[in-house]
Amino acid sequence: MRIKWTTLYVDDQDRALQFYTDTLGFQKKADFTQGNYRWLTVVSPEDPDGTELVLESNANPAGKAYQEAIRAQGRPAAQFLVNDVQAEHDRLVAKGVKFTVPVTSTTGSIIAVLDDSCGNLIQLVKLTWG
Repeated sequence: MRIKWTTLYVDDQDRALQFYTDTLGFQKKADFTQGNYRWLTVVSPEDPDGTELVLESNANPAGKAYQEAIRAQGRPAAQFLVNDVQAEHDRLVAKGVKFTVPVTSTTGSIIAVLDDSCGNLIQLVKLTWG
């Protein structure tokens, strides 16, 4: 058993696609529609056949409620592993990305939390244990 897709609810799929590809550096993997539904995924260029992040419209009331509740708690909707949190932070700030938590050393990791401009907080993580 393995994880193939994981969902992130977004308030605008076109803006999310631009942010996750142009800003963060992911690659578009799938993009097709059927009626009002759009299946849109991105993947890490480091693992193009790996887990896909589904950029799901929050038009579904349950998805929107989940997204808003997680954000209201200040919790990240996703965590992305990086080699150097400070370098990624600096690269993304230069592109205009806003961070809600600066680069911070915590037990077992270095983190920073960014606003994806599509309704989510995303945590960048470098593990410092193991």
